[in-house]
Amino acid sequence: MIKKRVLLSDVAAHAGLSKATVSRYLNHSIVLPQETVARIEQAIITLDYRGNSLARRLSKGGSETLGLVLPDITNPFFAELADAAEEAASSRGFSLVLCITRNDPGKECQFIRWLDTCQVDGLLFTTNRPDNGLLRREIVRQQRIVLLDEDIPGSEVPKVFADNVQGGRIATRQLIEAGHRHIAFVGGPDALMSVRERYQGFSQALQEAGLHCPPEWVMYGAYQREFGQRALHQLFSTTPRPTAIFAASDYLVLGLLDGLRERGLEAPQAMSLVGFDDASYADFTKPRISTIRQPAREMGHRAVNILLDLLDGKAPAQPETRLPVTWIGRDSIRPPDSQYSR
Repeated sequence: MIKKRVLLSDVAAHAGLSKATVSRYLNHSIVLPQETVARIEQAIITLDYRGNSLARRLSKGGSETLGLVLPDITNPFFAELADAAEEAASSRGFSLVLCITRNDPGKECQFIRWLDTCQVDGLLFTTNRPDNGLLRREIVRQQRIVLLDEDIPGSEVPKVFADNVQGGRIATRQLIEAGHRHIAFVGGPDALMSVRERYQGFSQALQEAGLHCPPEWVMYGAYQREFGQRALHQLFSTTPRPTAIFAASDYLVLGLLDGLRERGLEAPQAMSLVGFDDASYADFTKPRISTIRQPAREMGHRAVNILLDLLDGKAPAQPETRLPVTWIGRDSIRPPDSQYSR
């Protein structure tokens, strides 16, 4: 005989609750009293709802699910990070829930609070906006979070970052070795760790070469293509103007290229450009973008393993993991042309 399939209505009837209440509980869209939760969990286990998978998870006291909080899934860097995290979680028997915040502070806090209701066992958390203290206050209450890519000052959870200083130095040295002596920096928000560290590497390379960057050639704004476009026009209004730009992300380089095209110019003839991330499109733009490759896949794998070890009660070997970056040379650099350096 074929065993009759257990339906949601069966679970609800066994628990003495409405079908809607049980459905919302299973979809993590309602917080119920512990006594009610226990009735639902017991009904699931007793009736073997959805086979043994969910029952086994509940009986173990966890969801066997991790959350990955990202500000933006359209950014290829975050997409690659998500793919690697899902791969690593799946290999260890966990599911991964993608949580997109669009840099909304309310959503960021909401996802952190999922840990209070056990909707996820742990969180991989990424933001690319400066924290006003709200995220830090939420995170210090938790023990099951790993920060990725960007720091939240004052938080004392495990962290996995790229070596931003090393990347800034390498990128700037490449421009210097190509003959550039007038190099600008275009970054994201100056309160972000990644921006400060990439600028630090930029400054170190200039200092080692005996070079100087005027304050008006250092520009901070949003990690957005539109800001790169505005920055290009502003840099062209300076006299003299730079012959090269190190941008703290490939997204910013796209905006710089937009700005050059609006002026009827091209890179690298009018301006040499270097980015950061090695986004998937960097090899398909015109010119192809020379950039610093962040190890997005290794970052995702490493963070998942640290989080799962944390859930098993194993303290990380070190509070902060720094992963090396790689120089990717393409077409957006050439020696400066004297007609554009005046």
